[in-house]
Amino acid sequence: MMQPSVLKIRLYGDPCLRKNSSIVKDLGSSEQLLIKSMLATMYEAKGVGLAAPQVGINQRIFVADIGDGPMVFINPQVVKKSGSGRLEEGCLSVPGVNVPVKRAQKILVRFVNEDNQKKEKHFEGLFARVIQHETDHLNGKLIVDYANFSLRQKIKKILKEIREFQKTNGAYRPG
Repeated sequence: MMQPSVLKIRLYGDPCLRKNSSIVKDLGSSEQLLIKSMLATMYEAKGVGLAAPQVGINQRIFVADIGDGPMVFINPQVVKKSGSGRLEEGCLSVPGVNVPVKRAQKILVRFVNEDNQKKEKHFEGLFARVIQHETDHLNGKLIVDYANFSLRQKIKKILKEIREFQKTNGAYRPG
């Protein structure tokens, strides 16, 4: 059995981050290894969530851990939302940039877990926010898309630097 490894995180400007990810049809050994590697990468980067497109794989998978232990979401669907709040969010693929994002405070999510079991679960607060952020990644959406005009002007230079780094290096490996 291959060991999970820390993967390179794709950065703003990488086309992989703007694609709509495909449905996972089969949860085989390669998907299991991907999940383990994504968890290792997320922890190494000190993130609370990581979506497959962020490591160059356009499949509907993300991992998350807000301190209560890791969870795996495969083919997630947010089926119900309530309440809303605006908080600043950061992103491992857009380092050094924080954007205030309005999101639902409570959500109901249908997903498949790493044991191939169908789940339906309520989440709220930070976990609900992380799930919505990672689901955005699966749909090719980034936090910068939520930035208003004045914030876009402020972060333009940082985004240009990230894009240049991405073109030269392709990605970065946390740690």
